[in-house]
Amino acid sequence: MSLKDSLLGLIIIFIWGFNFVIIAWGVQSMPPLLMGGLRFLLVAILGSFFIRMPNIPWRWMALYAFTLCFGQFSLLFSALAFGMPAGLASLVLQSQAVFTLLFSLVILKEQIKRSQMLAMLIAGLGLYLIASATHVSSMTILGFSLTVAAAIAWGLGNVVNRMINQRGYQANIGLVVWSSWFAMLPFFLTSYLVEGQQAIMTSLTNLNGLSVVVLFYLAIAASIIAYSLWSYLLMRYPAGQVAPLTLGAPIVGIVAATLLLDERMTTQQIIGGAIVASGLVINTFGSQLYQLCQRKVKA
Repeated sequence: MSLKDSLLGLIIIFIWGFNFVIIAWGVQSMPPLLMGGLRFLLVAILGSFFIRMPNIPWRWMALYAFTLCFGQFSLLFSALAFGMPAGLASLVLQSQAVFTLLFSLVILKEQIKRSQMLAMLIAGLGLYLIASATHVSSMTILGFSLTVAAAIAWGLGNVVNRMINQRGYQANIGLVVWSSWFAMLPFFLTSYLVEGQQAIMTSLTNLNGLSVVVLFYLAIAASIIAYSLWSYLLMRYPAGQVAPLTLGAPIVGIVAATLLLDERMTTQQIIGGAIVASGLVINTFGSQLYQLCQRKVKA
């Protein structure tokens, strides 16, 4: 990558990593489902002024919105509201790579390489160690379970994204913006049914400056700006070169949560996190490392 594009990649890493601290601040003053609905309402309204509607059938935009937008973020926001530390959430959510592989195998009939199988086993071991540490940390099993469920929804959304691309459509920032019109509907509906009218009215009436900053960060920075930069990099470089950037987000998330939220990870969680990260690295770079070793052996 050029120096300019490398800097853009660092901006994406920072925005998505710091996003977890922003979410943690948001759920302190807003119900999580209502916050999700307001986030995607802002994305839809603000983004639609600047970004053209993509030439994608409505049913595919709705499916994308229900899985990757509503599914992922309703579960993630709820996880942080119910006891999942923001720093750990930024790491555990990256297990979406494992679930993407599994859904690709089952739905798209794609083959899984041996290095990817190894990566899934390693990441699974790391997640088990993190989950079993709930008795010695502030993390709740409900918060952890919701975060894993969010990763599952993200993985399913990634497969929907691939299916859209396979049909000749461009799954770019236009899809993110215009699918938000679909995503906000289940958010507001479930907020009304689960969180209740009283909680919604109280939250909207007492909306403070921090809540406004949170919503605009989630809508403008984490959604419109970050995904626009992501789409730009994907147009200029191979996906295999751009995708590893997401591995940097948990580093930013954990450091930011430690400094700003005073979060601390137990020794077992640190070990589990390192194992998960190792599995993700193997999943991302395993094939290249194997081919490099093969060439050295032949040489």
